[in-house]
Amino acid sequence: MEKTILEPRFKDSPHFKDFWTTGNGKQLIDFSGAEVSFKDFDKFSRYFYHVDELGDDIVKEVYFTKKFQEASREIEQYIRKGVSETDDVPASVQSLFQQTQAVPNWLDYNLLKSGAELCMRSNVDSLISLRDYCLIGGYDYAYLNKPLIVTEALKKGAVKRLSETLDFWVNVTRYNALEIHAKGYEFAIKTRLIHSYARLSIKKHYKNWDTENWGEPINSWDMMATYIGFSLVFLHSLKKLGNTFSDEEERGLFHLWKYVGYLLGIPEDLLPDDKKQATEYFYLWTAIQPPSDKDSILLAHSLLNESLENPILKYGFQKKMLRFLHISCTWFLLDDAVCKRLEIPKVFGKSVFPNTKRFINKIYNNVVSRKNRIAKGNKDQMQVLKDYLRVTQQSNFH
Repeated sequence: MEKTILEPRFKDSPHFKDFWTTGNGKQLIDFSGAEVSFKDFDKFSRYFYHVDELGDDIVKEVYFTKKFQEASREIEQYIRKGVSETDDVPASVQSLFQQTQAVPNWLDYNLLKSGAELCMRSNVDSLISLRDYCLIGGYDYAYLNKPLIVTEALKKGAVKRLSETLDFWVNVTRYNALEIHAKGYEFAIKTRLIHSYARLSIKKHYKNWDTENWGEPINSWDMMATYIGFSLVFLHSLKKLGNTFSDEEERGLFHLWKYVGYLLGIPEDLLPDDKKQATEYFYLWTAIQPPSDKDSILLAHSLLNESLENPILKYGFQKKMLRFLHISCTWFLLDDAVCKRLEIPKVFGKSVFPNTKRFINKIYNNVVSRKNRIAKGNKDQMQVLKDYLRVTQQSNFH
């Protein structure tokens, strides 16, 4: 196939223009001071057809030559014990672990700590932001969702998908989580190999994959956009919910996700250092994404109905109330245009809960010490994760 020359094909489409001139994109520009243009489009667009070859090579050499459980146990040993240059291991294992075990010279452990503390002290607002802005907002980008659709994520159910996301996010955002061989480091490596396994399986089994339009499955540019969701979009959501954060915490959040991205095999020049860069990078990527399609709507409604299916809450009225609260937050955090495209149901009094939350946050942040907020947030988030792991029976990464 001839090398595809990618253009910002949706830059003149109403959904793109509206997002960046009147919607959340405009808010992101105002929030970050970004200067958006297409001058760097060619520099970044090549990553739409770029993948993590180090991860793919391990999957080919280890996972595709052994039973899955045997391969997983082997990889876990490498993660936990490390790989030295003299170890007798497959060449692909050497290559990947020499990269992940080489701590980049830009890494600042104090900034990692500040980023983790912001994630923890934001408590339930962190979880609301992940679910009702980052995840469901991502469903508006039709091509980004194609790997989820073709790997039949809908059949697995939203409870399991949400549990997997929560398991990953919590474990990479605790104190010292990303030190070599620590739990967050382990989750990052395993997630990286899950992406490679899914990508190679799609290329092998799904003959109708439209590489020209959709990019490579789980390509590096889409990965960049996903992890900007965990940093820029997440931070914007916290602000909308009435949270405040210091410059140090803000820099720490971007630094944390830059390092997670590095461990996941995302090229370093795709990993933004701050909200200005992140917004400018995100602007370019959105120009190659069409708006919601029928698959987007299915994914969004599956997530909305997760509250009704989840056995954590015992009574039906509790489940319906939780669904109402998430719908309210979705309308509050996302553009009205995005909500309409995803067919988010309209509910009466949808602004009451988010606005009450904003009011309470402003009082809580002034009354309770930062140290106590971090401790309580960590405890509450770990409890939510424990509840999800209980109903899904096991950790998602073992």
